Amino acid sequence: MENGCRYLGCDGAHSLTRELSGIVLEGDDIAEPWAVFDTTIQGWNDDFELNAGYLDAVPVILTALPNRRWRVYLRPSSAESDLVEDAASTVRRYVPAAAFTDVANPTRFHCSSKVANRFRSGRVLLAGDAAHLCSPAQGHGMNSGLQDAFNLAWKLALVCDGAADAPLLDSYEAERRPIAQIVVRSGDLTERAQMLASPAERRDRDAAIRATFAEPAARHTEIVAETELNVDYAASPIVFGDAGGTLGAGQRVSNAIPVRSTGHTLARRIVGGSHVFETVVTPGANLELGSRKTLTLLAVRPDGYVGMRCGRDHLAALERYEAIVTARPSAAL
Repeated sequence: MENGCRYLGCDGAHSLTRELSGIVLEGDDIAEPWAVFDTTIQGWNDDFELNAGYLDAVPVILTALPNRRWRVYLRPSSAESDLVEDAASTVRRYVPAAAFTDVANPTRFHCSSKVANRFRSGRVLLAGDAAHLCSPAQGHGMNSGLQDAFNLAWKLALVCDGAADAPLLDSYEAERRPIAQIVVRSGDLTERAQMLASPAERRDRDAAIRATFAEPAARHTEIVAETELNVDYAASPIVFGDAGGTLGAGQRVSNAIPVRSTGHTLARRIVGGSHVFETVVTPGANLELGSRKTLTLLAVRPDGYVGMRCGRDHLAALERYEAIVTARPSAAL
């Protein structure tokens, strides 16, 4: 395949490539239908860059679009109901002047809660909706798909460039499939909470939500989880080292350490101080790490996650890390 396609990636809930590869989506279909349409909301006086969820008898989720338009997700009140009026009846309880105008493509649809039993079959790799399907209730679908691509891209680039061997690609499923399972389970719980019919259960649910968001630490935890910035690859076969209080092996780094998309980043951190030194490392680089006992060395992957963290025997740890990532036991920096 020297002049053709070496690897085939696919996305999409109805992926024929997935089917022909013998990969199966495992899980359940969601019984209650959803609906969606795009619109402008006249009389909207709040921010135009937020998502809003209304957990009423007709649940409605507003997702911001460009040009002050909105994508509206809802659970219809009946099989024959007017979708726009359904959504308006809920939103007007909070924004009395709200009116949906320039409505586009009102559509009912069913969704599923499923994860592929494999994310890779030889040279075929799944991402996004081809690999996992979840309820729109939490808005995780696109985010998860983008993170799939971000995780896979640097690994595929190393393999295609000859800098790593194909077994590195096995770590894609090892890292991303457990995350997909977490997202799907979380979506199922949100579905059930969203569809509560008993007034008493709905009051208890709403009280629990208010209590959570009233507490700063809990609110922060919820926000980080919603944006999927709490993803942790500590259990990955290509991640190792100290867990650490912050910036542990498998954790996402903050903007304190610039991540270079052209390669791995090495960061030296002096314990007890604020100094951080970072440099891009390529195979064959001559590293002089010094003999500081307080030096912690981080290998930051191109996707911004700590692939290795060590506080001693730095060169040996780097040799081990490169051997793991390149899938070549004899590899060494």
